[in-house]
Amino acid sequence: MDSNPGEGMTPPLNAITRCSSRAALVLAGALALSLTPALHAPASAQQTQEAGELMESRTLDNGLDVLVIPDPSVPIVTIELTVKNGAYTETPELNGLSHLYEHMFFKGNAVIPNQEAYLERMRELGIVFNGTTSSERVNYFFTLPADNLQPGLEFMYDATVSPNFDEAEFAREKEVVLGEADRAESSPYYWLNRGVESLLWYRYPARKDPLGSREAITAATVAQMTRMKELYYVPNNSVIMVAGDVEPAEAFATVESIFGKWERGPDPFEVEPVPPHPPLEGDAFVVVEREVQMPVFQLNWHGPSVGEDPVATHAADVLSFILSQPTSRFYKELIDSQLTLGASLSYYTQAFTGPISLTAQTLPDTFYAALEAALIEVSRFADPDYFTDEQLEAAKTILAVQEIYGREQTSSFAHTVTFWWAVAGLDYYRSYIADLQAITRDDIANYVRTYLEGQPMVVGALASPAHIEELGLSEERLQEVVERVRARIAEDAPQATEARQGGQP
Repeated sequence: MDSNPGEGMTPPLNAITRCSSRAALVLAGALALSLTPALHAPASAQQTQEAGELMESRTLDNGLDVLVIPDPSVPIVTIELTVKNGAYTETPELNGLSHLYEHMFFKGNAVIPNQEAYLERMRELGIVFNGTTSSERVNYFFTLPADNLQPGLEFMYDATVSPNFDEAEFAREKEVVLGEADRAESSPYYWLNRGVESLLWYRYPARKDPLGSREAITAATVAQMTRMKELYYVPNNSVIMVAGDVEPAEAFATVESIFGKWERGPDPFEVEPVPPHPPLEGDAFVVVEREVQMPVFQLNWHGPSVGEDPVATHAADVLSFILSQPTSRFYKELIDSQLTLGASLSYYTQAFTGPISLTAQTLPDTFYAALEAALIEVSRFADPDYFTDEQLEAAKTILAVQEIYGREQTSSFAHTVTFWWAVAGLDYYRSYIADLQAITRDDIANYVRTYLEGQPMVVGALASPAHIEELGLSEERLQEVVERVRARIAEDAPQATEARQGGQP
């Protein structure tokens, strides 16, 4: 069981990724090399069509979405319940309770009296289980022998509709969740991200923090769990996925026979609307002091909301992949130059404002030069000569191939699909490859100018006490560097435009 505290954590520094349940969208170099002959060919219509054909969907009368991915290769099946819940539904006094509810899901219910009996029934059915909580999704999944599909679905139904919320087990589970917080807080990067996100999400920080606050978790009550169940755990806010060795018609019929009696509830987002986060009003800066070997800095922006600007989310994928390649200008200027030990750009797809982060780790003596170089590179992302046509087409093709390869493990594919069901809708996922292939230079330039270039940002730095002293590192110093570089960029802009136009006015 995982609260996904890492979804906002510093990403790996040697890869530029789009953070999502689709996992990293950056192919290993060996795969890229193996695909070189095909890089200039777009994904075929057949490949694009197969994305929709791999799964079937139905909606029951009570509003429950049901998805089936048949795969007879192994006699197992994965059953997954996904609910539109998570940090984005939480006020400060509820922060972390979606994750706490996830833990209580694996306890007793009206049919199975306690956790001991719950675990024994899992052993009888051969279930391997887990659950995760992120900003905009909570999911629970069982993998078990295909012959146990019906009892497995019954087991999932009982856990969903009639949890006990035993007071003693609730108290124990709060301690478990607090223990997860302890482990997260042992990482210095947790504190960098906490500092950054408190500024990035200045109005509603709780709605981007699935791990939650100690105060809210400690004060949580069974009554709050019951309210969460009544509001969010309703069929019209949920999806059941069945993936594996099943016949779709049989799977749909079995799900309907069990979950069809689950009573529809009010739309939870009409009862408790999620407020959109207001834009950043200006730059903000934070320096975090922790014992780390080398300094790290982050540049963070508000990115696109997938429902409002889906084209920008695809442009983010393509640009990030281009930048990740050793042949890219970004890689050469920041990594090959030895200004940084590693640099990454990430975008996390969300319905409610996905964050964009540029992260770099440096040696102390290159910290400020690397920060300046990163700011300059961002200002050039939209330049027409920043990447070649070949790099653009290669990125789109390899991302499409990576997406197709990601469907080969059925259980992981199921998790991917339910993530997109919750965050963006299935139509977005089904057309992902086709939409990716349609991305143009203008789309990337629009993405950069709308969300990155010259836009307000949060600049964070993480360093040891010794390096902070050595560098004279402070919020004021970071602000001075950013303002100086921006002034230089503005001063150079007319000359750069003239150069691009071949010297013509």
